Amino acid sequence: MLSSLSLLVAPLLLLSTISALPQDIELGPGEDVEVLCECPEVTVTTTVWLTGPTNAPGSNSTTLAPEPLPSTASSPSITQTSSVPADQTSSPNNTTSNPSSSGYRNALYFTNWGIYGANFQPQQLPAGKITHVLYVFADIASDGEVRSSDSYADLEKHYPGDSWNDQGLNAYGCVKQLYKLKKQHRQMKTLLSIGGWTYSPKFAPVAATEAGRQRFCNSSVTLLKDWGFDGLDIDWEYPSDAKQAQDFVALLRTCREALDAYAAAHAPGYHFILTIAAPAGPQNYNTLAMESMDPLLDAWHVMAYDYAGSWDTTSGHQANLYPEPRNPQATKFSTDRAVRDYLARGVPPHKIVLGLPLYGRAFEGTKGLGQPYTGVGAGSLQAGIWLYKDLPRPGATERYDDVAKASYSFNAAAGQLVSYDTVGSAEVKAEYVVHNRLGGAVFWEASGDKNGSESLVGAVAAGMGKLETATNWLSYPVSRYENIRKGVPGE
Repeated sequence: MLSSLSLLVAPLLLLSTISALPQDIELGPGEDVEVLCECPEVTVTTTVWLTGPTNAPGSNSTTLAPEPLPSTASSPSITQTSSVPADQTSSPNNTTSNPSSSGYRNALYFTNWGIYGANFQPQQLPAGKITHVLYVFADIASDGEVRSSDSYADLEKHYPGDSWNDQGLNAYGCVKQLYKLKKQHRQMKTLLSIGGWTYSPKFAPVAATEAGRQRFCNSSVTLLKDWGFDGLDIDWEYPSDAKQAQDFVALLRTCREALDAYAAAHAPGYHFILTIAAPAGPQNYNTLAMESMDPLLDAWHVMAYDYAGSWDTTSGHQANLYPEPRNPQATKFSTDRAVRDYLARGVPPHKIVLGLPLYGRAFEGTKGLGQPYTGVGAGSLQAGIWLYKDLPRPGATERYDDVAKASYSFNAAAGQLVSYDTVGSAEVKAEYVVHNRLGGAVFWEASGDKNGSESLVGAVAAGMGKLETATNWLSYPVSRYENIRKGVPGE
């Protein structure tokens, strides 16, 4: 069992197949699209703020851009490798809705395998600082049935205070503990995340048929009502062509209908949440039928990490906001590029939730960013990946790239470089979320964070300000588990 858990790693972008920099979306004169900016080369149906054309490195095409950070944005007080600012010239107007009126999302992935090697238990979740927990991952059977990937972690593990003498069928494990946290923190919603990197090959055949989609969505809702969850998060990495993209739309539509049907019968007036883990690599998100998906979704959790890693020939930033024109090998991708492309495809800014890593990707035998390396070395639980709480490594100095808006640590003597977010870079990303009126932040994954003033989850929560306060749902009258059905009385 434990050996297989190591395969369930943080979602990857399949960047090894992409050798070029992200390409700009080109729109012809008079082409009608719904966008969130206005550029002289295109006709738009909705103008929210005005910004001049911006060009990505290596491209001559005009692109649609979200509003950059202001030039007065503070930078983290750690060693800077550059002082050249990114393009930060435009200003907002007040015609767009601001997520702060209802609060920002601060979501956190929590893995069921994290209770083992990382020894991170659900009681350790910073429930007061988060709005959503994405519990990962549910598995998918060949016929489309969504099922527990680890019944011991999900339902059987007894925590202190759990009785061995309860009558009837009861849920224990992480499921019970998450429900208890919901009772104590009514702003914290729980979502069942289905798929992930390891299970994603199972999506395509299931989504291709109506029978498969119905079984997938009905069984997902069954788990939701049995476990006492508030929504579903679909993590398909990734639809590979137009046919699979349309199948994904059909799958989401079927799940939306199943959630609404359950709510009508057993939770009148409550809206169960439907989200996806969304790619940040152009090769993957350009395949998606975003325009058809968006009306079905409550949020797009953009996986804005894993931009660099063991699949590359050079070291690089794994979660940079902007490209660095003078060092393109270090910033082959950028979060800002992904965000503006989602906006250009009509995704509302308040639905874009920015992903941050709670881990670092390592490079050994390198002279610095954008340079060749000889390997990835050791890691906290797997080679080349260090949990944020284990960084920086001994002998390393934390540095900040003020152009890319990205932090990393470097031990020049040992040739060891690790790319990861620090409190400083996370605060800049929180400012980016607020300034561009995005929906919030989401972190992969809970076991990697530090405590207290060094917590990235806490820093981003503070930086965004008001968090979403919409309450969770606690009534599950048809759960198969007696304690969930009764609301876990007395606890």
